[in-house]
Amino acid sequence: MHSAFRRELQTLSLAIRRASWLTLGSALLLSPGVYADDTAQPASDAQQTTTPRLNTVTVQAQKITEVEAAKSQLAEVPGGTSVVDSEQVAKGRTATLQDTLAYQPGVFVQSTGGNDAAKISIRGSGANTSPGYFREGIKFLFDGLPITGPGGTPYEFLNASGVNYTEILRGANAFQYGALTLGGAINFVNQTGYTAPGLRLRAEAGSYGYQKQSVSIGGVEGNFDYYLNADNYRNDGYRDYSLSKSQGIVANFGYKFSPKLETQLLLRYRDEYHNDPSATTLDAVKHHTRDASATAATSGAGSRRPGSVWVGSKTTYTFDDDSKLTFGASYYEYAHNNSPNSPANPSYWDWHDLSFVLGYDRTDKLFGHESRTNLAFTSTEHLKGEVNSTFANKQTRKFVDYGSSFDHVFSFGNDLELVDNLWLTSGLSAINVRRHADVKQALQANTTTYPTDVTYDNWSLAPRIGVRYEFTPQLQVFANVSRSIDPPASWEYSGSGPTTPYVRPLVEQKANTVEIGVKGASGIFDGSLALYRSWVRDELLNVQIVAPTATTAAVTGAFNATPTIHQGIEAGLNTRLWENASGEQINWRQVYTYNDFYYRHDPTFGDNQLPGIPKHIYQGELQYQHPAGFYTGVNVQSASRTAVDYANTFYAPSYTIFGANVGYETPNKNWKVSLDLKNLANKKYVTAVQPIYNANGQDTASLYPGDGIGAYVAVEMRY
Repeated sequence: MHSAFRRELQTLSLAIRRASWLTLGSALLLSPGVYADDTAQPASDAQQTTTPRLNTVTVQAQKITEVEAAKSQLAEVPGGTSVVDSEQVAKGRTATLQDTLAYQPGVFVQSTGGNDAAKISIRGSGANTSPGYFREGIKFLFDGLPITGPGGTPYEFLNASGVNYTEILRGANAFQYGALTLGGAINFVNQTGYTAPGLRLRAEAGSYGYQKQSVSIGGVEGNFDYYLNADNYRNDGYRDYSLSKSQGIVANFGYKFSPKLETQLLLRYRDEYHNDPSATTLDAVKHHTRDASATAATSGAGSRRPGSVWVGSKTTYTFDDDSKLTFGASYYEYAHNNSPNSPANPSYWDWHDLSFVLGYDRTDKLFGHESRTNLAFTSTEHLKGEVNSTFANKQTRKFVDYGSSFDHVFSFGNDLELVDNLWLTSGLSAINVRRHADVKQALQANTTTYPTDVTYDNWSLAPRIGVRYEFTPQLQVFANVSRSIDPPASWEYSGSGPTTPYVRPLVEQKANTVEIGVKGASGIFDGSLALYRSWVRDELLNVQIVAPTATTAAVTGAFNATPTIHQGIEAGLNTRLWENASGEQINWRQVYTYNDFYYRHDPTFGDNQLPGIPKHIYQGELQYQHPAGFYTGVNVQSASRTAVDYANTFYAPSYTIFGANVGYETPNKNWKVSLDLKNLANKKYVTAVQPIYNANGQDTASLYPGDGIGAYVAVEMRY
């Protein structure tokens, strides 16, 4: 049982005892028989009639929601964590991952082209990749079951559809999910029949042809619960050649065999298509913002996901001593047709991943103090992994097999209360990474000294130790030291393009990190502050090695870099500026992230900043809330300039954009309506960059323009 929740029960128990004694004492004092002696006569009828009678005293605990329980649980992690409530996100536009993860400390996420192919980074993870790549450096999960595999994370499911809340665990704080990457983990927790009962209809529409419709139904029948969600999405896009459309289904079925045994079956399906207007120059951002890049249409840039399927199952058994055994499995099948309309080099990716999760948790007493122990095993394997790069007529240029690549993680963790309110967290993980790449067919002969069939197999250890001290159940300080392991994606061992040779074996990126901070609530304030520094070896950097032409797309390659430093500040603060007796409120939420990522005396780049992520990012929102359900607010987002190349000769400029929203939700929450306004000043700015090796100070087509001014309306009804 978590300490915060345990204290709530202790407080409740004390209140019940006090209420019981007060009730008994009051009854004795008010009873006429208390002061009567042996000769006292019975009270008359009139006296009995006027004798005061006590009302029944009822002390009842308020049931906390799953979102509140998740926040309480993550509060026990001695490091940077946060929880996103989907109900709060639904007060505005819910188009992409950028909408879901807004206002989260340490999280950089920017959508480009109006589709799910966002650029996302936590603590500099995957900062060097472009939007549209498989996500690296962060482990993504549904209900604790992996969707990230040896090839990274495809992005068609990263839209929070059918999600109740989202957990963000930065860095090694994601230890509990077998996630040991520099960026940590993002866990999407699905709706169930308990959390989303009844029928829900939602429709959104807005600028640049944006529209999204969804319908869901959930309920509980005895020990069985169910949840079904279907959605349809289309966005013509701010820029030319940026059409994006998709359809998806989410299903969740649960059954409780007994108070000790329950199981859950989850299913996701998504079909997606989008064009890609591609990166462009700074001059084009300023003067031809809505134009696609010169190579986008002619190179057939875009992607087709003809139907991705993810299915998972999780079963939990609770023993008599409150220990718990969890077993989960998931299967993920995703085919990606990249640039299917390309006249030069379309490619066809076909992946089938299988994952297993086995965990055992127990709580004991050690020297009179609570001790919580966890043992876990996580495995994710490519059952099938193939990339076929072809000509436009589908004649094969290069065919590579990545099957039999896997990630295995064995972990042991413990949370021990040393003295009252002081906790020690420790853990050790053993990671086995295997990568296999076999070039089965290639028109271009291998002229390197390296084989066309390569296997990399290695074990690593990742220890972790942390402490936290709770001043109050709502306020704590923490510190931790940890090691993170980022394995290379399987496909990075042999580029799928026709000109990219296998260069050299890639090894895991490893980092030692120190983190200190404070989180919790006090008075009108609620927030967190974390400072961290990571010493990184063999950082995986994806560099453009062949520039795009009028007929071909850019070619990139992955390399292990010389030592680098990642350090920063992750701060979030919610402040209740004003509240009156009727419940009206004015709240101010702010998030500031400082990203300082640089080389340590690189022979070529010295101490240059790593490109791809702004050094300073700020988000703020001032919102008024009326107890009747009306709300309105204004918001701002600001970012400093961003290095585009490793040589630091070309930068995307800084920007500040403003927005506003207004909405109404009925007190019984059976319907809501909102208007979300974006980029009110119609600012022309760069939302994301595609890092390159050396721009030589020249304006290079590596920038993605942000959307212009836009208005988005959402209506939701529940039955």
